[in-house]
Amino acid sequence: MKRLFPLVSALAMIAGMATAADIKVGVSPGEHAEIMEEVAKIAEPMGLNIDVVEFSDYVVPNQALADGDIQANSFQHKPYLDNQVKDRGFALVPVATTITTPMGVYSDKITSLDNFPEGGSMGIPNDPTNGGRALLVLQQLGLIKLAEGTGLVPTVLDVTDNPKDIRFRELDAAQLPRSLADLDAALINTNYAIASGLNPKEDAIAVESADNPYVNIIVVRDGDQEAPWVQPLIDAYHSPEIKAFIEEKYQGTVLTSW
Repeated sequence: MKRLFPLVSALAMIAGMATAADIKVGVSPGEHAEIMEEVAKIAEPMGLNIDVVEFSDYVVPNQALADGDIQANSFQHKPYLDNQVKDRGFALVPVATTITTPMGVYSDKITSLDNFPEGGSMGIPNDPTNGGRALLVLQQLGLIKLAEGTGLVPTVLDVTDNPKDIRFRELDAAQLPRSLADLDAALINTNYAIASGLNPKEDAIAVESADNPYVNIIVVRDGDQEAPWVQPLIDAYHSPEIKAFIEEKYQGTVLTSW
């Protein structure tokens, strides 16, 4: 019987190789990239080899996924995906939720929105979904009022009440941290804040309510939902090890959805 052990081991190795998969997962800088690097470590013993591909903006990862350059991405919330699908016709679908990262207000000039100057400049993302999200945060914080019925994608044209006469500067989301010197304040997504050295818990002068619809998601091409690598990817992401990593590293500035 002892002579069978090498054969059994060899068969097990062959079986493992047969079920192993290599995938590329697109992420944005900051916490999405950092978390997916840890997910890759968890997934490897499960037979899933993840190549983490970092993109510097919010537009390219969905195009790369639609083109087949990557197999999945993890950087966006569903309202953003829905807008991309509507505008660009992408056949992309979410397969799991990941984290929530509340948007924060940052400033190099003031320490409280109570001190926001009359006619001051406020930077917001220039993409429809995150720009709309920023305006909703400002409404939540009491700085503006928006027209009813605009849903999750209001624009600056939907501002009906602006007591401080805020001048909105719509900039690429990734550029907002580097533009703080030229603005009185800006609403910045957590991943870009962290990537630029800002600490959301210490540096934000105001933060979006935790009760929001912007939980992030893992996205694949429509038709790949049942691909053999999808469930291992989700299982690795939703593992206790990743939850512990997020809680320890981000200290409450990034929240898990599972």
